[in-house]
Amino acid sequence: MEKSIAHLFFFVVLLNSACGQGPDNEVHTPKSTVFSAELFVDQLQLPWGMAFLPDNSMLITEKAGRIIHVKDGKKTAIKGVPKVYLRGQGGLMDIALHPDYATNGWLYISYASSEGGGKGGNTAIMRARIVNNSLVDQKVLYKAVPNTTRGQHFGSRFAFDREGYLYFSIGERGDREVNPQDITRDGGKIYRLHDDGRIPADNPFVNKAGAKTAIFSYGHRNPQGLLTHPETGQIWDHEHGPRGGDEINIVKKGKNYGWPKITYGINYSGSAITDKTHMPGMEQPIHYWIPSIAPSGMAFVTTEKYPGWKGSLLVGSLVFQYLERLELKDGKVVYREKLMDGIGRVRDVRQGPDGLIYVAVEGKGIYRLNPDSQK
Repeated sequence: MEKSIAHLFFFVVLLNSACGQGPDNEVHTPKSTVFSAELFVDQLQLPWGMAFLPDNSMLITEKAGRIIHVKDGKKTAIKGVPKVYLRGQGGLMDIALHPDYATNGWLYISYASSEGGGKGGNTAIMRARIVNNSLVDQKVLYKAVPNTTRGQHFGSRFAFDREGYLYFSIGERGDREVNPQDITRDGGKIYRLHDDGRIPADNPFVNKAGAKTAIFSYGHRNPQGLLTHPETGQIWDHEHGPRGGDEINIVKKGKNYGWPKITYGINYSGSAITDKTHMPGMEQPIHYWIPSIAPSGMAFVTTEKYPGWKGSLLVGSLVFQYLERLELKDGKVVYREKLMDGIGRVRDVRQGPDGLIYVAVEGKGIYRLNPDSQK
């Protein structure tokens, strides 16, 4: 009883203290906007990921199992999409192009798959090409095991680093006590592969008996944001916490990010998960949110088209239904701004090759942020 009271007191103090590891933890509503939001692609149920082709057309994944090609305002369904295990948060998820797509035509999709035996499904990563509006040359590069009927925490975002390695995330599938801290099990990890699915010889656990050798880092909860920093080349992720404690992390080789041994969040019931936010050998986030915004999608702004935005990080909020802009200084968040407030559940955000920002909103479609200077 005394331990429970102590934990409750700890989290009351925590929830009322400054969060986010920065001097300005309030999310601000901008005094003036620098863009107008145009519904660029309409009538989408649950757009999950976006990728831009060399001709500036767009591929969009929908969770139910569709890939849509949008060119000059026309939508075309891509055929041959693998069957997805549609349950809870799982379905067809992210999509990414190979860095040399213009030459080799490879694209990558992540999806919940029931392949491999056992009830339920788990996250799979596939490489394929598009020929005549169909997926061809399909190859599953990774399939997490075991299958489970749990409907949460599939992760599944992609990023390529400057050396051409493919990174992807798989959430801990709702099994926090077993998966994220065990490198012999899938789930709660960020993985690294060669572009053809081979395991890099210098992956951190290739010589560890029983380890999943594709693992690059572990101790994650459910990463739904993954990208390469445009200046440093580092891999960044953000991940869902429980009630509080969503995180932004710089992903480092072989490192443990602590879940659920350390967290800035609590159970959805309000009870404590742990009284620890730090432990030796476990990494700290560069930012955390209390309360949780339920982050999904992430993009660095490198364009000059939006005054004052260059260098900012954009993150979608599912629960509060807005796009968040975070200003960074010395690797810390120093300012937060709420954009498109009330627009709906923001699932993804990307900067297009035209330098404009595109935002995927559930139940609506893809919005394009047109700078005021272009009106």
